[in-house]
Amino acid sequence: MSLAPQPPARLDIISDAICPWCYIGKRQVERALPLLAGEGLDFTVHWHAFQLNPDMPAAGVDRREYRLAKFGSAERLLEMDKRITEAAAGVGLAFRTDLMRRTPNTVAAHRVIWLAERHGVQDAVVEALFRGYFIEGADIGDAATLADLAAGAGLDRDAVTSMLAGDEGRQEVLSEDAMARRSGLDGVPTFTMAGHVLFSGAVPADAMAEAFGKAWRILQSRAA
Repeated sequence: MSLAPQPPARLDIISDAICPWCYIGKRQVERALPLLAGEGLDFTVHWHAFQLNPDMPAAGVDRREYRLAKFGSAERLLEMDKRITEAAAGVGLAFRTDLMRRTPNTVAAHRVIWLAERHGVQDAVVEALFRGYFIEGADIGDAATLADLAAGAGLDRDAVTSMLAGDEGRQEVLSEDAMARRSGLDGVPTFTMAGHVLFSGAVPADAMAEAFGKAWRILQSRAA
């Protein structure tokens, strides 16, 4: 029997726009939420900044050269790409690692996601940036590319361009990243509720639903 509907609860996701497991995790969340809705539990989802490569130059770097230096061999890169492509296919995503030429600095992308939340289109913009990077090979460190992707997801192109030309949202994004690191996080996606870390990783939807539901019930019991 389903429970009576409850007021929406808040689910916060710490993520990076170039994290493949974050995109896969997004798909798992999208599968988990209807399972929870069947129990009368509704969640709003909010995305927060984390930089996998906090020392990345502002202009980004050649992806292959960067990954060779970081991981050591072309064979290992092929193995990693094969693994992640297969995992993505398992949730209906067709990753095109052959189109991914740049590893960007993601501060600008996070600023766009920050702006999108203030305009009520954060989920659509997060989806557009993930799709742009992993499926279309877009350079999401480039301001014009970000403006195009965001405009297609419901943000005003001129507002995005104007924001990226200045410093709006930069400190907020860097503060989120710094807070995550101070909390000891070193990997994403990480899922939190009411300031409590639930787990990290793109776990299957049923496991997500179970964890989110359990956390909600614990928080409700503490508030009673």
